Amino acid sequence: MKKLLLFSLLLYQSILLSQTVLNTYPLNLNNPLENGQALNIEDVKTHDIYVFAADDKKINILKYNKSLFLTNQFSDTLRNVDYRTLIGHSISEDGNPTLYWSSQNRRNLRIIKYYLDTKTSRALNFDFPENIEYFVTTFQKDNTFYILGKERNQQHLILYQFQNGKCEIKMFDFSGMPFQNEKGQKFTFSSLIRYFPLQKMESGDFNSLDKTSGLNKMYILDNQIILTFDYNSKQTQVMSLNLENGEITEKNFEQPVSKNPSKSSNSFYSQNKLFQVKASKDEFLFDIKDFDSQKSIKSVSISKNDTIRFKNSPIFLQLNNEKPQELKTTGKFLKQLYNLNVGVSVFQNKNNNVVTFGGFIEHIYSSFAYSPFDNMSLRGFDDMGVQQYSQSKMVSFDAMLNANNEFVNNPQQEPLAIDNIFYFLSINKNVTLQNILKLKDYYILSYYDNVLKQFVLRKFTDGFIREDNGNPIMNKSQFSRPAKFDKLKFIEN
Repeated sequence: MKKLLLFSLLLYQSILLSQTVLNTYPLNLNNPLENGQALNIEDVKTHDIYVFAADDKKINILKYNKSLFLTNQFSDTLRNVDYRTLIGHSISEDGNPTLYWSSQNRRNLRIIKYYLDTKTSRALNFDFPENIEYFVTTFQKDNTFYILGKERNQQHLILYQFQNGKCEIKMFDFSGMPFQNEKGQKFTFSSLIRYFPLQKMESGDFNSLDKTSGLNKMYILDNQIILTFDYNSKQTQVMSLNLENGEITEKNFEQPVSKNPSKSSNSFYSQNKLFQVKASKDEFLFDIKDFDSQKSIKSVSISKNDTIRFKNSPIFLQLNNEKPQELKTTGKFLKQLYNLNVGVSVFQNKNNNVVTFGGFIEHIYSSFAYSPFDNMSLRGFDDMGVQQYSQSKMVSFDAMLNANNEFVNNPQQEPLAIDNIFYFLSINKNVTLQNILKLKDYYILSYYDNVLKQFVLRKFTDGFIREDNGNPIMNKSQFSRPAKFDKLKFIEN
């Protein structure tokens, strides 16, 4: 999925990134654009930082202490991991890291533990059962690596927990759970997540509307996984999966009631609250509910003739990667929103919540080369003569809620660290193998510089900095240009 430029950047007439280079390390990776893979992680117990950077021949491990000083380095030859993808990590009780390399068919894991003090490694193999149809997601929590898988023709999920050279397995059974839309049509759990795949939300990070507009979402918490389902326009169905005992708890949150038929509704979970939105051509509804009591905390209704007084940004419409257009009225916003998948995203910033309202849709198209004499490679076709391209549409605006769930009008709010990261990536073309790691008070962007042949750790914080104390951005016109980004890896703490 293409990353779209955060619209809040358009508000700033002059900006200097709050960023600092923390560390650089010379590395000569073999063709990193094609062969490179990287992870940047934190040991949640010691707060040491690790960088894993690999090409097709070796893995480079850099270990930094919590003050970001390099304390250890280890390069190891890659063995038996050809054509494999680095999908996760864990850190054992003895403090040594383990990496998990998946085969292309996802049937086998090559598990390699690295001993930095002795500069050695040990490898294990793990084979998944044949009836595992696909991986739903992977994630790290408390130095432990998890894979959530779906068994073929079964109404349950399988959770694999990897730690200290062992694998524990838990099953979450949905066979007795009801799934029914507003028209009374019933679904099985398997069909529901096949047609509307679960989207994993990044805890504590900004989740863009291209993700949050999906109907089924997953949130990884300390001791549970929360699944939210918005296929029913009348309610949000929530399943809480207990990671300790495998139990499932169900809740249903009624969507706000609209005066007119609504085509789309959705929700977002954050800080023990459920944020719900519903839209029609004539009306936009927003509701906040307490997750435990299911009682409504705040309700907002906006008609097409109203002025949205609580927005902190203009209403933007963006088609594909073209320059965003500003919509002047609520009526135009609702008209554009009507044919999109409505969504809401909530990002906690200090004591406030930055809320993005809007919708997104993307269509994938395929073209075929009919003549065998066509020069397909020059025209972007693959070996089968197929060319795929996409068209997307997004409409959105931002608002801010304080700790009392009251809207705060602050149109000149400072940029967030994540805004600064995306802007930095949009104007630096030599960056590859990038990862974003969120720490307590700031973010670390790690990446490989293709020109300087070095791995860089760069710190980003919220807000502006003085020109005499940082790195000014000279070309301010970049703010009006949408940007494309490679897929970024957000690392769970």
